[in-house]
Amino acid sequence: MGKRKFNDDEVMEILKEHQAGATVSDVCHRHGISAPTFYRWQSSQLKGWDVSVKRMKALEQENQRLKKLLAEAMLTAATLSEMLEKTPH
Repeated sequence: MGKRKFNDDEVMEILKEHQAGATVSDVCHRHGISAPTFYRWQSSQLKGWDVSVKRMKALEQENQRLKKLLAEAMLTAATLSEMLEKTPH
């Protein structure tokens, strides 16, 4: 049986299941992983992995906010440009 790759979000969800009260053996059986894999992921999370995922999500939100600001500024500039073209000289 080949290795199944889990992305960071999936790993975080699996670890959150355990934090919500599920036993390690139940979580491992449900997702087809071994207990050592689970504990390795858990130790990685404790070393700051969770912080990096949170930081990435914060950066994505900031990026969306900046894109909106840029779009508004471009719309304002286009409107002003159009108004200047319509004014008589």
